[in-house]
Amino acid sequence: MNAPSTIDLARISAMDLAHAAHLLKDVRDATLSGRRPRVLPRPVIGDSWGRMLLGGVDPDHDHRSRLLDEEELEERRRASPLRDVLPVVRNALVAVADAAEHIVVVSDADGRVLWREGSAGVLRAADALGFEPGADWGEGVVGTNGIGTPLVVRRPVQVFSAEHFVQTHHPWTCTGAPVTDPRDGRLLGVVDVSGPLRTIHPATLALVDSVAKLAEARLRERHARDLDRLRAVAAPVLARLGGRAVAVDAHGWTAAVTGMPPADRIALSKALGSGRAWLPSLGACLVEPLPGGWLLHVESPGDTPRAVAATRLVLDVSSPRRWTLSVLGGAHDWTHELSPRHAELLYLLCTSRTGRTASGLAEDMFGDPARTVTVRAELSRVRRYLGGLLAHRPYRFHEDVDVDVITPEHPVDLLPHSTAPAVREARSAEP
Repeated sequence: MNAPSTIDLARISAMDLAHAAHLLKDVRDATLSGRRPRVLPRPVIGDSWGRMLLGGVDPDHDHRSRLLDEEELEERRRASPLRDVLPVVRNALVAVADAAEHIVVVSDADGRVLWREGSAGVLRAADALGFEPGADWGEGVVGTNGIGTPLVVRRPVQVFSAEHFVQTHHPWTCTGAPVTDPRDGRLLGVVDVSGPLRTIHPATLALVDSVAKLAEARLRERHARDLDRLRAVAAPVLARLGGRAVAVDAHGWTAAVTGMPPADRIALSKALGSGRAWLPSLGACLVEPLPGGWLLHVESPGDTPRAVAATRLVLDVSSPRRWTLSVLGGAHDWTHELSPRHAELLYLLCTSRTGRTASGLAEDMFGDPARTVTVRAELSRVRRYLGGLLAHRPYRFHEDVDVDVITPEHPVDLLPHSTAPAVREARSAEP
């Protein structure tokens, strides 16, 4: 018997809408009941449904968490970096959304709706659904949707009708794209366009993704201006110093340097403060505050960072959206928050203690052993903050270091953003 095919958005949009919605309902009903569907849901939707079933989200009844009160909502709005790029989102999407009977929604990284604009009629319908400012539209609360699901998988997602896990959302089509902080890859929130299911168009996905990338470009420009200001402050300070020193912003990006080769970025611990500190890439440093950053005066002699005398390394990938690497047991303990790509690479290395070649990691990451240039470039960045802990030829952790990996309770929650074949295989393993 032939395996069922996978449905796609181009096929859906070419159908009569009623027929497409009915087909998706059949796929959802079969999947939820454990039967073999005629066609498979798209992988991003099927994976999300699996998380919802495991998490106990009710597929038949809408659940709403507590709305933020006005004071809490305003505080989140003030704190959100997306506040500065709202004009970009408005100029690109609101007029189009209003004409197309859509609304534009911007959420924070927790899935809380911060801002929304667009068609008055659709706004009223959204109110009835609880899709309003202050509402929690995280995937674990309201199921598969255009805000919560992009936050989990960290890529644009369009959700049409019965692809929504919760039945009350089936009259809607939602398209969301995550916005990340260009300084550190941290999720900032989602730009979403939602409306009645009759308004579905596959091009909406590309439009929303483009606007999210434009917002990130504006944030990148602002970061460059901030580094210029820090450089102007740091330059006269560095000119008076002897030895090695570097001025970095709060995220470790280099503004100015003296007495040592420049690096684009230095990994900083979240707990960094004034006084003496130890950084794997630099060694012992005297840390002094600067307006908008830190001055790191390297105390150890020489230009080459020394290997770390550590006894234990802990990779924590138990959370679906935040991953850390801790170096423990040496002169200083140190924890670094990882980007999505580095979390993937370090997970693969931690679970293969004998080591992996660049081509082996390329196969694990991309299903293509020829993509070694990308792997080597990323691991070069990793070695900047791990120093002698990470060897190469093959890539592996030093044999004297104990490596522990903290994984989620359920394999399906392992790095849900990752499309790496080796990670997907690990997610499908029986608990």
